[in-house]
Amino acid sequence: MIRLGSAAGYPFEGPRLLGGWTPPATAAVYAVLRRPAPDEHPDRYAVVYIGHSDDLTREGFPFRHARAACWIRRAGSRWKVHIGTYEPPGAGRAHREQIVRELLAVYRPRCNTERFEHDWPAHWIGHST
Repeated sequence: MIRLGSAAGYPFEGPRLLGGWTPPATAAVYAVLRRPAPDEHPDRYAVVYIGHSDDLTREGFPFRHARAACWIRRAGSRWKVHIGTYEPPGAGRAHREQIVRELLAVYRPRCNTERFEHDWPAHWIGHST
């Protein structure tokens, strides 16, 4: 298991090597990962892509996904690409999309084209004297 998110709040199953992985027919948020320094830090992963699906079997895993070339390029080889999945209990599409937006803001993965910021306007927070 690997925890991702602000305050590491989401328990993702894995990471697993993407090559040879068979996705389950389930709705989930997924994180594509690489190991930036496998010799020095074999348990550290970097997030290269975040997505979600109504059915993981329809995403084109392992390498027919539209962004797979970017994952392979970032990892250095298709045999160095990993995946973690999170199935939020009772979560519908809107909840999974919200989780993806949060993770995109936290990790800013290079293979995602969408960008989100953790920006809290002052009028949301207020101020005290």
